[in-house]
Amino acid sequence: MAAESLVELRDWLFLLLLCLTLLAEMLELAAAAVAMEEGEEDFLCPLVCRCDEGFVYCNDRSLSMIPPLPLTATVLYLQSNRLANSGLPPSLERSSSIRVVYLYANQLDEFPLHLPPSLRELHLQDNNIRTLPRMTLARLPLLEKLHLDDNSISTVSIQERAFSGTPRLRLLFLSRNHLSSIPAGLPASLEELRLDDNRINTIPTHAFRGLASLRRLVLDGNLLANTRIADDTFSRLANLTELSLVRNALQAPPINLPSTHLMRLHLQDNGLIHMPRGTLDGMRRLQRLDLSGNNLTTLPRGLLRDTDGLELLLLRGNPWYCGCNLLWLHAWLYGRGAAVTVRGLTCHGPEVVRGQALRDLSGLMDQCEGPPGGVNTVSSTTTTSPPSQGSMFTLRAMRPGLVMPLPPGGGEAGGHASHDALELTVKPLSADSVQVTWLCPRPAPSFRLSWLRLGSSAALGSITETLVPGERQQYLLTQLTPRSHYLVCLLPLRSTSSHSGGSQRGQQQEKDTTDQTPVCAQIETGEALRPEGGDGGEDSDTEMAALPLAEIIGGATALVSLMLIFGIFCWYGQRAGYVSGETDSYGVRGQRGVGMGKPYDDYVESGTKKDTSILEIRSPGLAMTPMTTHQPLQPKGGEDVTYVHTIFPSSHGNGTYRSNQSHNGIITQLGHTAGYGTNRGYREQGMIPDIDYTYT
Repeated sequence: MAAESLVELRDWLFLLLLCLTLLAEMLELAAAAVAMEEGEEDFLCPLVCRCDEGFVYCNDRSLSMIPPLPLTATVLYLQSNRLANSGLPPSLERSSSIRVVYLYANQLDEFPLHLPPSLRELHLQDNNIRTLPRMTLARLPLLEKLHLDDNSISTVSIQERAFSGTPRLRLLFLSRNHLSSIPAGLPASLEELRLDDNRINTIPTHAFRGLASLRRLVLDGNLLANTRIADDTFSRLANLTELSLVRNALQAPPINLPSTHLMRLHLQDNGLIHMPRGTLDGMRRLQRLDLSGNNLTTLPRGLLRDTDGLELLLLRGNPWYCGCNLLWLHAWLYGRGAAVTVRGLTCHGPEVVRGQALRDLSGLMDQCEGPPGGVNTVSSTTTTSPPSQGSMFTLRAMRPGLVMPLPPGGGEAGGHASHDALELTVKPLSADSVQVTWLCPRPAPSFRLSWLRLGSSAALGSITETLVPGERQQYLLTQLTPRSHYLVCLLPLRSTSSHSGGSQRGQQQEKDTTDQTPVCAQIETGEALRPEGGDGGEDSDTEMAALPLAEIIGGATALVSLMLIFGIFCWYGQRAGYVSGETDSYGVRGQRGVGMGKPYDDYVESGTKKDTSILEIRSPGLAMTPMTTHQPLQPKGGEDVTYVHTIFPSSHGNGTYRSNQSHNGIITQLGHTAGYGTNRGYREQGMIPDIDYTYT
């Protein structure tokens, strides 16, 4: 009765489950019918994606084709797939609700077609897009943000007037591409432009023409130098609030920077050696200034006079020389107090204050005389401090035909040279800095100081000049190449007065004197160690140029040595293995045939030939019985006798058993001496071998 009750219960449960399944199917059909009537079929989400209202998440699915999407989708996440240009269906451009599409980290090699015209933001970074066609962009008239970072776009691959069809474009990212210049025809609506980590080396005057709305410009990691930036390049960007020129080749900030609305200026990691006095004039809204990672030793007085709103000043990574030249900056820091945060203003020289912050040098700064930032003079109780680098802009010489005269007997540390009206002394202070002092009995309005790193010739080609005011008598050359010879020349510039009749001020004009010869002295930076037999005037670049060749020769020698050692090791291993194999074949096996006087292999010891036959003991002796149906063995020419050694001692007294018996045409003779060793046991008084007690 219990078994029948269980069966009946099982049937009722199965019937109940069937009813529930039918009810669920009916409810689903009813819901689908209602959705079709109300138009809610648009909310159907692809099976491979996840949907949340208007957000469709199809990213990281390894998709090569975009599945059908709901018509109510507004944001599509399609990044990190395997989508190519053929993976975008034409039905996508018929959508009128999609606003944002993420297609980065795919396999696109062209700007995608079939994008919806309602698109506002498009992410295409980290693909392999090479061209920007005008017709394709013209299909996106509402586009506002375009991300094209990490592609293969070059300047020539951007079609002319490519952005003319996107009048609402506000943000354009072209970082880490192959651009060599600023793209032409950028839309006037642009507010943010990123061109960092490209190959841009020139910016002409008209590069940013018409971009009056541009507020943020990033040009980091390019090849920009002062000589390749036009004077009025940035002055046209009146509404610019942030300018970033990090990791370029600038020696000074570009001139005519926009000042009205600029709030953030990034100039770090450029190798700046000078900040002109009027660089920051008019920048009353400047909040952040970054000069980190440059070669600045001082800042001219009055540089920060208009930066009342400055909140953060970053100066780390510069060889600051904390002499009286920075007295004005010390006073400025105490005047601003906690209103400004200054980081990295740590003294690099003189040696007595190395590693100290400028803010902590109040006691030493009180000893400075004169106005802050003037000539580096101290009170009578102290000695004259080393000079700072001048505040005048340093330029490359523009007269390649001039030859700087070599001083007689030059080349010793602490060079000295004199003239009838000028005495010049050059003294090294460190491995990369030199102090230049002079004495000129006859006053001069200014001096032209020139220095040249000596090479194979003294011809002017890499000479550097600066103008020094006439009241100064010393100058500090910094950022020089260690262990190098330099030629330093000084020429006083006399002035001739020429008053023009129509001039209201009778301005005095100053011109270079051509009838004087500059006074020159030769100096060596640092404590250079000369190779034995080397020439003292040899250029260090020549020595450095030989390093790659030496590295190649050394690397080749090391590689050949490693290959030779490896070959010897392999030969030795193979030889050792071969000897070991011979020992195993002959030495071990030969031990069983020591009594026979020569090594035997397994077949010789068993007395058989290498065949598919086995030994079978029959009376009165042994015979060969084939295991298969092979053809009978025929004796070779000259071989009619086969010796088969027994594997147990003979029962005959003389220890020898012989039998002449014909088997398959082969005459077999059995024989062996009783001295053959064995580990076999025997029964029946040693007559019959015991196979249960047999081992070898």
